[in-house]
Amino acid sequence: MADLIPLALFLTACLVLMAGYPVAFSLAGTALVFALMGELAGGFDASILGALPNRLFGIMTNTTLLAVPLFVFMGVMLERSRVAENLLDTMAALFGGLRGGLGYSVTLVGMLLAASTGIVGATVVTMGLLSLPTMLRHGYDPRLASGTICASGTLGQIIPPSIVLVLLGDVLSSSYQQAQLEMGIFSPETVSVGDLFSGALLPGLLLVALYLLYLAGVAAFRPQAMPAAAIAAANGNEENSLLQRVLRGLLPPLLLIVAVLGSIMGGFATPTEAASVGAVGAILLAISQRQCSITILREVVLSTTRVTSMVFLILVGASIFSLVFRGFGGDEIVADLLSALPGGKFGAMLAVMLLMFLLGFVLDFIEITFVVVPIVGPVLLAMGLDPVWLGIMIALNLQTSFLTPPFGFALFYLRGVAPPEMSTQQIYQGVIPFIGLQLLLLLLLAIWPQLATWLPGVVFGA
Repeated sequence: MADLIPLALFLTACLVLMAGYPVAFSLAGTALVFALMGELAGGFDASILGALPNRLFGIMTNTTLLAVPLFVFMGVMLERSRVAENLLDTMAALFGGLRGGLGYSVTLVGMLLAASTGIVGATVVTMGLLSLPTMLRHGYDPRLASGTICASGTLGQIIPPSIVLVLLGDVLSSSYQQAQLEMGIFSPETVSVGDLFSGALLPGLLLVALYLLYLAGVAAFRPQAMPAAAIAAANGNEENSLLQRVLRGLLPPLLLIVAVLGSIMGGFATPTEAASVGAVGAILLAISQRQCSITILREVVLSTTRVTSMVFLILVGASIFSLVFRGFGGDEIVADLLSALPGGKFGAMLAVMLLMFLLGFVLDFIEITFVVVPIVGPVLLAMGLDPVWLGIMIALNLQTSFLTPPFGFALFYLRGVAPPEMSTQQIYQGVIPFIGLQLLLLLLLAIWPQLATWLPGVVFGA
């Protein structure tokens, strides 16, 4: 009977979250209620909570997590500086005349925004406001248009610099060290956010390629679903004008991307230091666009503070939850359960991936990262799985949580800005092919782990 208490704790927390209560207070409150009941019943040692101050102090002094507010600041500042509008205008001028060109433009802009802002909500809303009316006006299938925007907007989950990868890097680093200590390795190796950034680069670009191939296939076999936009070919002075627009629209964000990711890949800066470079670069880019007034700066700082406070408060609540979960012996139960599954490492990994995919229907990626990964991570890593590969698999899986109906956040973001004539059902139907492409990439990554592990080995010698 005692073995069911950790499961009851986990399910209760999920139910409270689905009821709509604040995440941090739901996790901490549920855990403390169970701890109190366990203490009264004699099944929980309250002295375990004495480790909580050290855990919270560790969060406060964690330099890796400093990258979170810096990357958030960079993303919000770029959102305010109209980078997305300039990119969409430039891409539409380049590809709009092709059949399916607007779809290609949205996908490529989503990739560039992912590598420069990494904020899914802002990307989906911006592209929904700017691109969706244009696509519908040119005769695009509403399902295809909405699916393309939602899927492209979620690329910020996997293409670095990604807040998900920063948070996963911190959680997996702790899990990896714990797994090695349990294996008797007392000089444990580490996995860094930089490892995950480099590991995610090839899978992220491959996912973009899969999106583009799918759109090209639709353009070839269902041309009526994505007709060519009525954009005349440029010639003479118009070509020079187009070249100037491309340089103005693409060059600044590309330079910022190179500065941030290049400094990490080249070993010149840690992810936290690179995040500060990105924040300063975003300010300079906003100044160059004449979009950096005191009012805008105040809005960016307030937005960054709200998002960062939410993330860190959830992290505190998750720390309390995981401490109580372990106090009830939940980590041992999970280890025994995963070890007993048929198929060894493969069976355990498949079960965890399936669990995260299903939880993605109802829980946010931050909740899954802070609640589920610390529980299953040490067990899977102790089985000998590569931490970088595991992190990228989890990140790709979490990306689907933004797309999976009925609670995918990207669907809600687009629904909020979509024209009234577009139904919610059309949005849901539109994302299904892209969910399939993400699952295909997960399968390819499972078959060829080198897609995630090769580049970190080249860059960092990991």
